[in-house]
Amino acid sequence: MLATQVLRFGHSPDPDDAFMFYGFATGAVQVRDHRVEHVLEDIESLNRRALTGELEITAVSAHAYAHLADRYWVMRTGASVGRGYGPLVVAREEMPLAALAGKKVALPGAWTTAALVFGLLAPPCETVQRPFDGIMEDVAAGRVDAGVIIHEGQLTFAEHGVQKVADLGQEWHRETGLPLPLGLDVVRADLGRDLADEASRALRASIEYAVAHEDEAVAYAMKFGRGLDRERCRRFVRMYVNDDTLDLGDEGERALRTLYERGAAKGILPQIPQLTFVG
Repeated sequence: MLATQVLRFGHSPDPDDAFMFYGFATGAVQVRDHRVEHVLEDIESLNRRALTGELEITAVSAHAYAHLADRYWVMRTGASVGRGYGPLVVAREEMPLAALAGKKVALPGAWTTAALVFGLLAPPCETVQRPFDGIMEDVAAGRVDAGVIIHEGQLTFAEHGVQKVADLGQEWHRETGLPLPLGLDVVRADLGRDLADEASRALRASIEYAVAHEDEAVAYAMKFGRGLDRERCRRFVRMYVNDDTLDLGDEGERALRTLYERGAAKGILPQIPQLTFVG
């Protein structure tokens, strides 16, 4: 087992992740006598850092985990799952998803789940990688024909002069009948199974603490929301901090395996990863 007094927990600077971390942030929840330290990075940066196993616990894209299964285990708690909603494809004008064939589309990182699902559901087109928080501006300015937006942009896109082309979570559900697993919280395997299980249970306790103190936790989460007022922040948090977040469950596991099976079948993923769940 790794001997440490600090457990670094990587998560993106977004309201839903901040809400989940609220119990840790207030000191109401601990993992043994370890100090839980949060490391804020955009999700694609966390995906890359996880390649080297740098952080003990971290949020990663479900897509990225296909490349990390040899060093991290999946926590049953902490997943971001969309039930009939997910990343949005936007353009300057309304059009069907099929109309993007051959066009230039901005993605928020090659290893994001948004990129994987877009690759599964959209027609062949030219894709470019852009920082997630600049994609709507790129679309509105005509630097790209369309873009895939994540995080709170799913609620604020109409204010940026762009139109919704498709909701990838909705399209995924239409094809599979399953929810869309977007993000996972994972724990490094060298911590050992006992500590990994405890970390997952502690994250659940942190989320439950936030739910029990929702107004205070939402106020904390608002510090991480770009352009969200209190009620839209609350709405966004409730979209991605839900029953699936507390426990991925059998259906969530099936959705995750289906995502990997389809990604491998289409050649986007090199293989179907072996999944080990803790908590």
